[in-house]
Amino acid sequence: MAYEPKTKPTGDSVAEFLAGVEPAEKRADAEALCDLMAGATGEPPKMWGKSIVGFGAYHYRYPSGQEADWLATGFSPRKQNLTVYVMPGFDEYETLLEKLGPHSTGKSCLYLKRLSDVDTGVLKQLVQKSYRAIKKQYPA
Repeated sequence: MAYEPKTKPTGDSVAEFLAGVEPAEKRADAEALCDLMAGATGEPPKMWGKSIVGFGAYHYRYPSGQEADWLATGFSPRKQNLTVYVMPGFDEYETLLEKLGPHSTGKSCLYLKRLSDVDTGVLKQLVQKSYRAIKKQYPA
């Protein structure tokens, strides 16, 4: 049974989206995070929905039969935080999170106030490892 998620790749311009992020400090963070994630994954950025920049994709199928395509990793410059999507969750990344700097997490979301607050080298490692893990879990 195919499930149709509301958030899908749109073909919209990532550059135009990022250019419209306000305020300027958040825009600069979003542009730098886009470059970091492209370098960490080797994937070009693509818009997913109206506000998520995604890198790579995977196809999942649950035992219930529900299946869909989803971004392998990505981010969204939300009003309160930069939200980084770490699809495998954080169980395997406690050591990296301890070194990252100020952040909070949800099930698969990493929340950052400002990119300058965190160690971007550690963030890049986290993105690389989580990207590889989701691609291994859901091979093409």
